[in-house]
This record gives sequence, structure tokens and C-alpha cells, in this order.
Amino acid sequence: MDAEDFPTPDVPVDTVAPEALRDRIDNGEDVFLLDARMNSEYEEWHIEGETVESVNVPYFEFLDEEIDDETLEQVPADRTVTVVCAKGGASEYVAGRLVERGYDVEHLTEGMNGWATIYDAVEVTGYEGRGTLLQYQRPSSGCLGYLLYDGDEAAVIDPLRAFADRYLEDAADLGVDLVYALDTHIHADHISGVRDLDAEGVEGVIPAAAVDRGVTYADELTTAADGETFAVGDATIEAVHTPGHTTGMTSYLVDDSFLATGDGLFVESVARPDLEEGDEGAPDAARQLYETIQERILPLPEETLVGGAHFSDAAEPAADGTYTAPLGALVEEMDALTMDEDEFVDLILSDMPPRPANYGEIIATNLGQESVDDEEAFTLELGPNNCAASQESLAGD
Repeated sequence: MDAEDFPTPDVPVDTVAPEALRDRIDNGEDVFLLDARMNSEYEEWHIEGETVESVNVPYFEFLDEEIDDETLEQVPADRTVTVVCAKGGASEYVAGRLVERGYDVEHLTEGMNGWATIYDAVEVTGYEGRGTLLQYQRPSSGCLGYLLYDGDEAAVIDPLRAFADRYLEDAADLGVDLVYALDTHIHADHISGVRDLDAEGVEGVIPAAAVDRGVTYADELTTAADGETFAVGDATIEAVHTPGHTTGMTSYLVDDSFLATGDGLFVESVARPDLEEGDEGAPDAARQLYETIQERILPLPEETLVGGAHFSDAAEPAADGTYTAPLGALVEEMDALTMDEDEFVDLILSDMPPRPANYGEIIATNLGQESVDDEEAFTLELGPNNCAASQESLAGD
């Protein structure tokens, strides 16, 4: 059933906005969630947190006039219950049925779609280069992006199409011109915002090494070769070819202080190597990733701050609330960075999570081989990113 197919409850139902629910979770408040989506949807993707208790009771369990006692036993009578669904219709209906029975219930407005619209900008206080660096965080999918601004200019790294207007608005609020929008690679988990920003007068940049994958619009954008630099005020962004996750994967070294690693290296894991060439090509890609880490990333100064394009539930934020860490600390904490090549390859191939949802269509869209409207793009990228190898097996003890 679609959201509009559910009848409006006969009783008033309290609501909670996605941002307010996020704040409760971030503040460590106890939260009880009743997720009314189908089991398969819940298993693939749901709201989590250290103080979050969540149960999955599909909405159809509440359709009968008399709700089964076993269903009601899963709903606590002594706590506030927040009902969640995909778009907000089912959750309002289920919440109404429970309010009629005396439960303390509210529902999440716009459901998981609303949850996916949360996008925070947090200053990276550990950044020591010129200008100011912000990290964009999308908790619903773990996507990360970066905004560097210095003087009257700014650049965004790994922008999302769903938030293209946000970057322009943020730049305007800061009194700077957004001059560059740079992608680290052809993403498999979200639709890139580079072309949308380029259409608004921002210079779109994609890695030159990624063009051979079949990019159809390369002539319309700037391509960044290894070692090429881009000036943002007095700061400099240097392209560093770091293949492994994809053949075109390119990191960006921001003013010799911060390395935006895309999907190559995360604060809790390293890239998975199978999204470009599949299982057959994964071993060679894993060896390429090992070479990249050893020869292109680890030789950087240990104080170089690292930030990827994603974070997972296993990631611990830094003191400033960003998912960044000094390179030296990652070497100390992540066993995968100090293994020999054969150990490394065996480990990351041994325990990869499921591939990102709709990754084939997302890749084709980011290559320009398929076209989707804004609503389709937003729907395609809902869910977890899964662009990293298993976090548990790669971390140190």
C-alpha cells in the first residue's frame, strides 16, 4: 500500500520530525522504534543507535479490527513508541490504532524517506590547511562529502544530487562562490551532484582515470589527472590517483593537510574491490588497492588527516564530531594497513557485505548511460552504502 492509501486515524497522532529524532539519538536518549515496513525492507536498512531499541512489526498486522495479542505484546505500554514506515502513511495509521488503545505513540513524518533528507555540515577542526573545511554527513546512508572555503571561493568534494541546491545555499550563506564540484570516482551507492552543479555554473570535475569506464559526458566537464591542482582562494586541492575500489578512484589532497579518500580508505575500513569488475576482477582490484595504500597513501605524513566518502556504524567520530582521523592513528588501529599483500587480499575478499542496493543502475546513471528524474534518483539511493569491506575483520583488536 502507498502512503495515501491508508485512512487517516480517527484520533490525533503526535509527530516527530526526522531532525528531532536524530537529535534524541545523538543526545543519548532512550528511543523505542516500531518499524512498520516489510521484514525485507527492515533487514536491509533501519534506524540504529546505541540507545535505540527497534522492533519490526509490519503494518498489515494492524489492519484487522481486532489486533492480535501477540502483536500488541511487542509494543511497550510504559514507553513512548515512535512508529516508522517508508513514507509516513502506514506509520500514522499504525500509530492511530495504538493511540486508540491507550499507548503513548508518535510517528516519524515522511518515514525513512524523511530520515534520508537529514544532511549535516560539521566543521573539521583538526584540519590545519588554509581556509575552513566542513564535512557533510548523511546518517541515513553514511555518505560523507566536504566543503572547503577560503577567501571568497569554495569547492565541494563528492556532492550528492539530492542536495545540489544545499551546497549553493551554504556557499551563499558563507559569502563565497562555489567554484568547483569534484567527484572522487564513479559512485555505486548514490547519484552524483557534479553535473547538476556544473549546470548551475560550478566547474564540474571528474577523475581523468574514470573516463574509460564509459563516461558519456566527459567532454562537458573538467577532468583531473594525477597531480593536477585546483586553487580555492589561497588553498590548493591536488588530485591523487588511488585506484583499487575502482580503476579511476582519485583522492584529493587538500592543502597538504587533509586527504579526501573517496571510497579508498575509511576511518574504520578499506574499500571493497568488486563493484567495477565483479567477483572475477576483485582479486586484481584488491592487489591494486594494496599497492595504492602502500605506495600512494601511507607515505604521506602521519599527521595527514583522512576522511572517506562514507562511514558505517562501526566508525567512531573524532572529538569534533567528524568521521576523520590522522593517518598515523589509522595505521596503529587498522590491521589491514600493516599486512603483507597476500594477507590483505585474502582478508578483504573473505568477508564482503552485500552489494549496495541498485548499484548497477546507480553506476549507469553516474556514467551518463541512463537518465532518471530527481524522485527516481532519490529512491534509487535509499538504504545502506555497503562500499567498504567488512569493518569487523579489518580493524585491529
